[in-house]
Amino acid sequence: MNPITTSLTFWLLVSSAVSVAGDAALPGSHPLTQSQSGAVLISELRCGACHAGVAPSSIPERTAPDLTEAGGRISPAFLKQFLAAPAIAHPGTTMPDLFASKTQAQREQIANALTHFLVAQSKVVFQSNAPEIADAETGKTLYHTVGCVACHGPQDADAALATLPTRNEFLDDEELAEENETKIEPVQPIAIPIGHVAKKYSVQSLGEFLFQPLHVRSSGRMPDMKLTRDEALAIANYLVGEQQHAAAIVPEAELVSQGGQYFRELNCAACHGVADIQAAALIGSLQDANLDQGCLSDNSQHSPRFHLDDAQRIAIQASLREPAVADSDTLIVAKTLTAFHCTACHVRDDFGGVADAYNLFFTAVEQNLGDDGRIPPPLTLVGAKLRPEWMKKVLFDSESVRHYMATRMPQYGTANLHHLPDVLSRLDVLDSPEMNIPKSENRNQAENEREKMVRAAGRELLGDKGVNCVACHQFNGKAAMANQGIDLMTSFQRLQPNWFNRYLRDPGAFRPRTVMPTAWPDGVASFTSILDGDTDQQIEAIWYYLSLGTSAADPSGVRSVNTKLTVGNHAETYRGRSRVAGFRGIAVGLPERLNYAFNAETGTLSAIWRDEFVNVNWSGQGAGDFNPAGPAITLAQDVSFARLADGDAPWPLMPVMTKEAPINPDPLYPKNLGYQFRGYEFDENFVPTLLYRFGEIEIQDRSVVTGSDDQQALSRSLQLASPVPQTVWFRALTGDVVQESERVFSSGKVRLTIPATQFNLRRMDDESQQSELLLQLKLPQGKSNLEFIYEPIK
Repeated sequence: MNPITTSLTFWLLVSSAVSVAGDAALPGSHPLTQSQSGAVLISELRCGACHAGVAPSSIPERTAPDLTEAGGRISPAFLKQFLAAPAIAHPGTTMPDLFASKTQAQREQIANALTHFLVAQSKVVFQSNAPEIADAETGKTLYHTVGCVACHGPQDADAALATLPTRNEFLDDEELAEENETKIEPVQPIAIPIGHVAKKYSVQSLGEFLFQPLHVRSSGRMPDMKLTRDEALAIANYLVGEQQHAAAIVPEAELVSQGGQYFRELNCAACHGVADIQAAALIGSLQDANLDQGCLSDNSQHSPRFHLDDAQRIAIQASLREPAVADSDTLIVAKTLTAFHCTACHVRDDFGGVADAYNLFFTAVEQNLGDDGRIPPPLTLVGAKLRPEWMKKVLFDSESVRHYMATRMPQYGTANLHHLPDVLSRLDVLDSPEMNIPKSENRNQAENEREKMVRAAGRELLGDKGVNCVACHQFNGKAAMANQGIDLMTSFQRLQPNWFNRYLRDPGAFRPRTVMPTAWPDGVASFTSILDGDTDQQIEAIWYYLSLGTSAADPSGVRSVNTKLTVGNHAETYRGRSRVAGFRGIAVGLPERLNYAFNAETGTLSAIWRDEFVNVNWSGQGAGDFNPAGPAITLAQDVSFARLADGDAPWPLMPVMTKEAPINPDPLYPKNLGYQFRGYEFDENFVPTLLYRFGEIEIQDRSVVTGSDDQQALSRSLQLASPVPQTVWFRALTGDVVQESERVFSSGKVRLTIPATQFNLRRMDDESQQSELLLQLKLPQGKSNLEFIYEPIK
């Protein structure tokens, strides 16, 4: 097999630690048959962009990269080489060779003209690397821990893999005997080549791509790894290193014109949208085509060449020869997990999982949690495990509860996996004994007494006088005594009751080799003094107690270690839940002894206070809750940005949960309004710039102290980058708002100076007599800046 053929084989590999590979057209562990694999290839290679007669894919089709700013993102020298011979310049690319019938001189001439055309479309000029832009060693560590290895493999692979144990070294004698008996064949791990990136990108352009890859590759096959800008630059510096790039070219008008003509003639617009050039009409139907010629031939002189191997050709032919039928839910899930490489990290039924060769690159800070702490969880029965709303938060809103796991859950884009939660919910069904937990409303005396009994039993079971779940699980942000496992308080929000019931009875049936014990072996309760040892009632009691949410009192054994964080000569940032900043709070302490809190769940500055920084209930990084160490000025925690029909339209308010109604009725509230948190980056004094989006608007949010010691204020700068002119609204202040002058307003203990823009000060409702200050922001295309001054009133 020649190198070009082999490279495409690497393109869609799926790793496995549990089963044999599926059809050879898609190497790796997958359940797809030959024709099903062919259908995935047809979709991934975009055969329907040129040909009629291609059945619609049951999963979102792979799209080509956006070339609008390719000239500023990609080295012109590499771009020319790639266009002349894609599979040589970028092994593993899905871009076909369009010049099969051309001589080498003709290839170079056409590629040169196309390069000038594409560079001319870009508003940004390609920049070579600047020295010391990021720490390559930090990038190396990030690359090998956050999940890049799962699809691209370790760099310096020979040295790295030589130190790794074989599969059998992870197994005990009983498991080894079982493996030998079943004769499981090893599956080649995924290895999408990235050796070309050093020639393709500069550190800056690769860093920007890694920070938000869905902007360029919207179909999500390269997912967003939730990197901050600094992290993305560090990985880029590691991958690009000291690579020297040729100077940027100045587009020549004649070549730009020729390149545009080639772009039309070659029908590049069938996959790439550039300069409003329209794609050509579809050519003959593949249903009537000679499947041994054209694109499926290795020697055609008139068709694009995809460098397919024999298994891939046969699979595509098999798919095209089969009559089109609707895919079942099972097949839709299998195709989705294969196309998006979910099985590089996750097991589903009998396929997928972390490859043996990459196992040790999956790490955790809580070593005692074993594989549970470092290996992404199985997807078997995940539709029965997770509530649909929580699954959407994980897939589309970066939600995570495994703070101890270094590997990150990628974000593939809502448009690409929007179908998956509903399909999994239909497909995965799990029965269990019904849980008869107390109702929250209209209880009679007998029901009230039962509620007290169940509540007390649930608390005792969770504590150190019962099952002692709090020994290994955090509880409501408070640290466990031993291991810092998933916070138990998230269970009711995340999990479906049937799965919870079955899992507690036999954790090993759902996650083999888990360190999670069971207090009900073979369905028999270990603690017979609680609820008479009735297994069903005990599990019901735990589920009910967790349903109480933050109103549930701490079980016995939970210890709140109160630690005060102080601020020295540079800023301090702490993340955790907080009454002043919600579940995803960020506290920032500035050296001038003025502090603020930001609710990352909704994207709003939610509190300001002076002097001491915060108290946290234990010292573990990223865990535990925090609260201001002094009196705080609290602000609204609803979303700050919204699109309103007009200045009188109601503001979209954050859902309110109560003891009686503890489930969030709208868990995707911020996401549905267009908000997404993107992390933060620090300057040399560790002052953070918060990064988030509202729709397509990229926002950088930075606050520093201004004014004298006697009259300090928080100067908040918002930089908004909008791709198009548009109007949005910003909710600046709520409460008993009073206008003091043209741009100065006050409410309670804070005075706010707003930028010069149109505003609407209005009553929130007739009952509370509270007001809200809304700013109408008419954003131009490109960047604009807004400054707000928050002055605490003594």
